[in-house]
Amino acid sequence: MYRFLLSRQWVILTLLALVLIPVMIELGFWQLHRHEHRVAQNAQIARALGAPPVPVEKATSPGREVPGSDRWHPVTATGAYDTGHEVVVRQRTSADEHSIGYYVLTPLVLEGGRGTVLVNRGWIPAGDDLTRFPEVPPAPAGQVEVTGRLMPDETTAESGIKDKRGLPPRQVMLINSRQRAAALDGPVLGGYIELTGTAPAPRAKGQPELVPEPDHDSIGPHMAYAIQWWLFAAGVPVGWVVLVRRERNDRLAARGKAPEPATPVPAA
Repeated sequence: MYRFLLSRQWVILTLLALVLIPVMIELGFWQLHRHEHRVAQNAQIARALGAPPVPVEKATSPGREVPGSDRWHPVTATGAYDTGHEVVVRQRTSADEHSIGYYVLTPLVLEGGRGTVLVNRGWIPAGDDLTRFPEVPPAPAGQVEVTGRLMPDETTAESGIKDKRGLPPRQVMLINSRQRAAALDGPVLGGYIELTGTAPAPRAKGQPELVPEPDHDSIGPHMAYAIQWWLFAAGVPVGWVVLVRRERNDRLAARGKAPEPATPVPAA
């Protein structure tokens, strides 16, 4: 009565089940690895944010690529803003991710001629005319001390942002110290500072909205997805057996024989 398993329909169904089981198991491990990566990233962010701040020139140098281990590390810098070379970074979202606008990127010339570091002063709304340089809240004049998070240069490969050409004047797509160094005088430190505070505080109202601290508490649903995929994988052979028994019972009933009794469920 199980010769029907050799039919084309059942051979295809069986082969499909044999393919689905390892695929679902692999998808479960993929989600598990994503969970582990998120947990490790959260731990790294927490360690970096909790570290004591260091002068930016000790954390990076001209032409240096900021390593991933130094990302988000608190840094300080003292100098004067070079607003003449200020640019805006296009297509950036606000803290609530509901509005599109710009990041304000202002070079800070370090005191003592120790070079220049780029400072992301925060987010501003885009306005109506995207072909013109937007109205930017003025940076504090004179010498200031800024604090912030050290960030590596943005690249298209890492961020997925296409580096478009032919943009309006003083507008860029990526925050990249090497690109900006061509327009600035003197050495430019690798990476940039994501501003968190300024001393003395800016007097001008309506300063750019500071970039929020990266989330390092939530771990996402990846572990739950992994368990789901493994449960699906376990359910495939169970479902196959149920379908086989149902097909056998239907064939027995069609021949006038009593169907095979259901397997009793043990009492709890």
